[in-house]
Amino acid sequence: MAALPVFRWRLAPDGYATRRQLRARGLRPGGQDVAAQLERPRRRRAPLVAYLYRVDQAKPVRPMTPGRWAALGKANAARRICPQCRTDAGYVVPRSLGMCVACAYPAPSNSPRST
Repeated sequence: MAALPVFRWRLAPDGYATRRQLRARGLRPGGQDVAAQLERPRRRRAPLVAYLYRVDQAKPVRPMTPGRWAALGKANAARRICPQCRTDAGYVVPRSLGMCVACAYPAPSNSPRST
């Protein structure tokens, strides 16, 4: 069983890149397996690991088609709809609340208390 080469943090040789670095160059891994990994030691916990891919085997990012742009627009619009009041909140509804801020924290009524 072959092990991956392990490099120390910030000491990877040229020709390797993380997914994020590939994306910044307009590339994607393109189905290749992980070629190496970076490790940054941490105190008291497991080390941080980043996987590296070979740049020479990376493929260009697929362009967005009009259908993909439309699907992305619909998905983003759906994230703005409050499930409680069914209105467009004007912002992405927080997942922590599960509804818009107005529904989560309704304004107190100004009517005097009857005792």
